[in-house]
Amino acid sequence: MQLTVSARHGHLSDEVQQQLREKGEKLLHFFNRLTMIAVTVDLHRDHNNKLKVEILATAEHKHEFVGTDEDEDVLVAFNKAAAHVKQQITHHKEKIQDHRRDADYSGNGAK
Repeated sequence: MQLTVSARHGHLSDEVQQQLREKGEKLLHFFNRLTMIAVTVDLHRDHNNKLKVEILATAEHKHEFVGTDEDEDVLVAFNKAAAHVKQQITHHKEKIQDHRRDADYSGNGAK
């Protein structure tokens, strides 16, 4: 699994980058089929003094999960965005499991 952390409009300290990598790797606990996670921090603060964090998680079979959020603190914004991604992953896993469960019932009329 490949994990990248990048910044727009500025530079993230090595410590913050490492924290974001560690937190990003935890997304694998929710779905181990992730092939890439890209974390982008936009350090350009808006009129509310907030910065934006975007997480793009790519899984097998071209499934993508995207979470974005804003906060004054990078880690808080990351946690909020990660919560969005976790919710999408959970929904996707439920859909996969329901699909497999439906496949067990072939519909051939036998009960």
